[in-house]
Amino acid sequence: MNTKALFFSFATSLLLAIPVIGGSAIVTPVQAYDGCETCDRLWYQRNAIYARKGYCFKTRRARAVFGRRCYPPYGSLSRRERRRVERIKWRERDLRCRRMCR
Repeated sequence: MNTKALFFSFATSLLLAIPVIGGSAIVTPVQAYDGCETCDRLWYQRNAIYARKGYCFKTRRARAVFGRRCYPPYGSLSRRERRRVERIKWRERDLRCRRMCR
Protein backbone atom coordinates (compact mmCIF):
# COMPACT_ATOMS: atom_id res chain seq x y z
CA MET A 1 0.00 0.00 0.00
CA ASN A 2 1.51 3.34 -0.96
CA THR A 3 1.88 6.26 1.44
CA LYS A 4 -1.04 8.23 0.02
CA ALA A 5 -3.41 5.26 0.33
CA LEU A 6 -2.15 4.50 3.83
CA PHE A 7 -2.75 8.11 4.92
CA PHE A 8 -6.27 8.08 3.44
CA SER A 9 -7.04 4.82 5.23
CA PHE A 10 -5.73 6.22 8.53
CA ALA A 11 -7.59 9.53 8.15
CA THR A 12 -10.82 7.73 7.27
CA SER A 13 -10.53 5.45 10.30
CA LEU A 14 -10.06 8.50 12.54
CA LEU A 15 -13.17 10.14 11.12
CA LEU A 16 -15.19 6.97 11.61
CA ALA A 17 -14.03 6.58 15.19
CA ILE A 18 -15.98 9.74 16.12
CA PRO A 19 -19.69 9.04 16.60
CA VAL A 20 -21.91 11.15 14.38
CA ILE A 21 -25.15 12.34 15.93
CA GLY A 22 -28.02 12.47 13.47
CA GLY A 23 -31.36 13.25 15.05
CA SER A 24 -31.66 10.85 17.95
CA ALA A 25 -29.47 8.09 16.53
CA ILE A 26 -25.71 7.70 16.74
CA VAL A 27 -24.08 6.22 13.64
CA THR A 28 -21.26 3.86 14.60
CA PRO A 29 -18.27 3.04 12.37
CA VAL A 30 -19.64 -0.42 11.53
CA GLN A 31 -22.94 1.13 10.40
CA ALA A 32 -21.16 3.82 8.37
CA TYR A 33 -19.56 1.26 6.04
CA ASP A 34 -21.00 -1.74 4.31
CA GLY A 35 -19.55 -4.25 6.76
CA CYS A 36 -18.99 -7.07 4.27
CA GLU A 37 -17.27 -4.77 1.79
CA THR A 38 -14.90 -3.69 4.55
CA CYS A 39 -14.30 -7.30 5.56
CA ASP A 40 -13.58 -8.26 1.95
CA ARG A 41 -11.06 -5.44 1.72
CA LEU A 42 -9.35 -6.55 4.92
CA TRP A 43 -9.29 -10.17 3.71
CA TYR A 44 -7.66 -9.06 0.47
CA GLN A 45 -5.08 -6.86 2.22
CA ARG A 46 -4.13 -9.64 4.61
CA ASN A 47 -3.79 -12.31 1.94
CA ALA A 48 -1.99 -10.02 -0.51
CA ILE A 49 0.85 -9.82 2.02
CA TYR A 50 1.15 -13.61 1.93
CA ALA A 51 0.74 -13.77 -1.86
CA ARG A 52 3.70 -11.43 -2.37
CA LYS A 53 5.78 -13.91 -0.37
CA GLY A 54 4.76 -16.96 -2.42
CA TYR A 55 2.29 -18.51 0.02
CA CYS A 56 0.52 -21.65 -1.24
CA PHE A 57 -3.16 -20.88 -0.76
CA LYS A 58 -5.53 -23.72 0.06
CA THR A 59 -9.00 -22.17 -0.18
CA ARG A 60 -10.90 -21.81 -3.44
CA ARG A 61 -11.48 -18.13 -2.81
CA ALA A 62 -7.80 -17.34 -2.27
CA ARG A 63 -6.72 -19.42 -5.28
CA ALA A 64 -9.29 -17.68 -7.46
CA VAL A 65 -7.96 -14.27 -6.44
CA PHE A 66 -4.21 -14.91 -6.08
CA GLY A 67 -3.67 -18.02 -8.19
CA ARG A 68 -1.90 -21.26 -7.42
CA ARG A 69 1.60 -19.87 -7.58
CA CYS A 70 3.91 -21.00 -4.80
CA TYR A 71 7.54 -20.04 -4.51
CA PRO A 72 10.19 -19.45 -1.87
CA PRO A 73 9.92 -18.17 0.83
CA TYR A 74 6.47 -19.86 0.78
CA GLY A 75 4.73 -17.24 2.90
CA SER A 76 7.49 -16.52 5.41
CA LEU A 77 6.93 -12.97 6.60
CA SER A 78 9.20 -10.32 8.04
CA ARG A 79 8.50 -8.98 11.52
CA ARG A 80 6.89 -5.88 10.00
CA GLU A 81 4.65 -7.97 7.74
CA ARG A 82 3.60 -10.20 10.65
CA ARG A 83 2.63 -7.13 12.69
CA ARG A 84 0.58 -5.80 9.76
CA VAL A 85 -1.19 -9.15 9.36
CA GLU A 86 -1.96 -9.22 13.10
CA ARG A 87 -3.42 -5.69 12.97
CA ILE A 88 -5.64 -6.70 10.05
CA LYS A 89 -6.77 -9.86 11.89
CA TRP A 90 -7.67 -7.80 14.96
CA ARG A 91 -9.74 -5.45 12.80
CA GLU A 92 -11.49 -8.45 11.20
CA ARG A 93 -12.31 -9.76 14.67
CA ASP A 94 -13.59 -6.35 15.78
CA LEU A 95 -15.93 -6.27 12.79
CA ARG A 96 -16.94 -9.92 13.28
CA CYS A 97 -16.12 -10.54 9.64
CA ARG A 98 -16.46 -14.33 9.58
CA ARG A 99 -19.86 -14.41 11.26
CA MET A 100 -21.31 -11.43 9.44
CA CYS A 101 -20.20 -11.97 5.86
CA ARG A 102 -19.75 -15.68 5.22
